[in-house]
Amino acid sequence: MKKTFYKKFMAIGLGISFLTFSCTDLNEKLYDRVTADNFFKTNDEFIAALGQAYSNFGGLGNHSNLWSINELTSDELVITTKGGDWYDGGVLQQLHLHTFTSDNGFFNNAWGFMYGGVNTCNRLIAQFEGLKAGGNKDADAFIAELRAVRALWYYWIMDGFGNAPLVIDFKSAEPPANSTRQQIYTFVESELTAVIPLLPTVKDASTYGRMTKWAALALRSKMYLNAGVYTGTPQWQKAADDAKAVIDGGKYGLEGSYADNFAVNNAGSNENIFVFPYDKVFAGGFNWPMMTLHYASQDVYKFTAQPWNGYQVVEEFYNSYVDPAQNPGPQGPVWLGLTKDANKDKVSDDMGTVDARLTNFVVGPQYKADGTQAQDPGFEGPTTKQPDPDGSGLIFTPKINQLGPDAWRQSGARIGKYAYEVGGTPNMSNDFVILRYSDILLTRAEALWRLSNSSSEALALVNQVRSRAKVTAFTSLTSDNLMAERGREMFAELTRRQDMVRFGTFGNKYGFKTAADGKATLALFPIPKQQLDANKKLVQNPGY
Repeated sequence: MKKTFYKKFMAIGLGISFLTFSCTDLNEKLYDRVTADNFFKTNDEFIAALGQAYSNFGGLGNHSNLWSINELTSDELVITTKGGDWYDGGVLQQLHLHTFTSDNGFFNNAWGFMYGGVNTCNRLIAQFEGLKAGGNKDADAFIAELRAVRALWYYWIMDGFGNAPLVIDFKSAEPPANSTRQQIYTFVESELTAVIPLLPTVKDASTYGRMTKWAALALRSKMYLNAGVYTGTPQWQKAADDAKAVIDGGKYGLEGSYADNFAVNNAGSNENIFVFPYDKVFAGGFNWPMMTLHYASQDVYKFTAQPWNGYQVVEEFYNSYVDPAQNPGPQGPVWLGLTKDANKDKVSDDMGTVDARLTNFVVGPQYKADGTQAQDPGFEGPTTKQPDPDGSGLIFTPKINQLGPDAWRQSGARIGKYAYEVGGTPNMSNDFVILRYSDILLTRAEALWRLSNSSSEALALVNQVRSRAKVTAFTSLTSDNLMAERGREMFAELTRRQDMVRFGTFGNKYGFKTAADGKATLALFPIPKQQLDANKKLVQNPGY
C-alpha cells in the first residue's frame, strides 16, 4: 500500500527534496533549486514537491531528537552509563533525572528538527499560494494538506516547549519572539478546524503516509485531550467527539495481532492512521536496533553493523505488564517477554497470564542462528566492582543495577516494539507509527471517563484494547489503571511523557529518579541555549 505516493515522490523528488531538518535559524531561507518557474508544472511535480513536507519526519527514528527527549524523560526508557559508554557529558542522565539544562544538545536537536518541518511547510504553502494566484485549481487541496502537516509540527512544539515562536510567513525577515502556549494552541485548533473539511477521506495507497481527514481529526482529538495542560481549560467533550468521528468513519480498526502494527512490512495495518514510511535504502534513519540492542546482538540478528547498546526499559515499567495476581513474586517475571532463539521470536507463558504486548520488549537469553548463545566478552564491566552476575552469555535481564558509571552491559529489557529484520542494516524499513487507532479508542475512553467516572462506554473501549492483548477485562476504570493501560498499549509511541503530565505523575519517583529530582514539576522543556543566543527576542521558560 505504501508505495504509490512515496514512489512518485522519490522518483521525481529525491534530487531536490531532502532539505535539512537540523536548522537552528528560524528565519533561514531554505530556498531550493526548484522554483515555480522551473517546476510545479504537472501533477506529478506537485506530488513530488508535497513530499518534501513529509520527508522531514525522517528524524523521528533517530537518537537525540524529538522522540528521545520525550521517552528518556518518561518512566519508559533510560540510557545507563556502562563504563566509558553512554555518559556523553551527563546529558543522558540529566534527561532521566529531570536535571536537564538549556544547553543539553538534545533539546536543540529537537527544536531544529521541528522548526525545519515548519519552515518546509511555510515555503511550500507560499509556493502553492503563488500557483493558486496564477489560477491553478488544484492548489487549495495541497495547501490544506500542508497546513495540517504544519499543525502537527506546532502541536509537538507546543507540547514540549510551550512558549515558542509561531512563524507562518516564509518571507518574514524579523527574528521571531515567543508566542504563548495558548496562542499556539489556538492556532493549531483553528488550522485543523479549517482544513478538516478539505482533506481527503479516502484510505488507499494514494493517501498512505499523508494527512487525511481522519489523521487530522485524530490529532485534534489528542490535542483536546491535553487541553487542560495546554490552556488551563479541559476539553474532554471535544476530545471524545473527535475520537468518535474517527471511530464512526469506519476506515480503521484494531488489528488481530498487536505486533502486526510494527512488523517489518506493516503497510497493511488497518490500525495505523498516520505513519512515516521508512525504507532502509531510500528513506533511512530509523535506527532503533542500533540504539537499543547489545553489541553482540549483531550475531543474533545477522546485522550488517554492530549495535550501540544504549536504550533500556525502566524496570518498573517492564513489570507493569504483569498481572500481580498471576505473578506475585518479589522480582516479577524474569523472562516474560520476547526472547531471541535461533532467529525465531517467541513469548513464554510459563509464569502466568501473558500480555500479548510483551512483544514490545527483547528479554532473556539471546541465541545465534546456530543455536549457541551470543557472548559478551565485556560482561565484567569497566572494573571488577560490578561484574554482570549472568556471566558472559548474552542475557537481557529486566533489572538495571545502577544509572552509572558501572551499569551492567546486559541489564534492562530492550526495545522490541518494531520487528527487527534478520540480516538487516542500521536502517529499518518498518513504517514509523505517528497516529494509531487504539490510541483514539483510549482517548475517547479517557475523555468519557473524565466526564463521568461511571461511563460504561469508556470501560468497553478500554476492554476492546485489553481483549486484543489477551488480558483480563477491567471491571471498572480508575486513574491508575487507565494510565497504566495507556502505557502498556502506547509504549515508545511519543505519548508517555504527555500522559504523565496529564495524569500528574511526571514528578513521581521511578527508575533512578526521586520525586525531588530537578525539573519534574515544570512539564516543559527549556528553550535551547543556542536559540536564545542566536535570537535575543526569545525568552526562557520559567524555572530554567
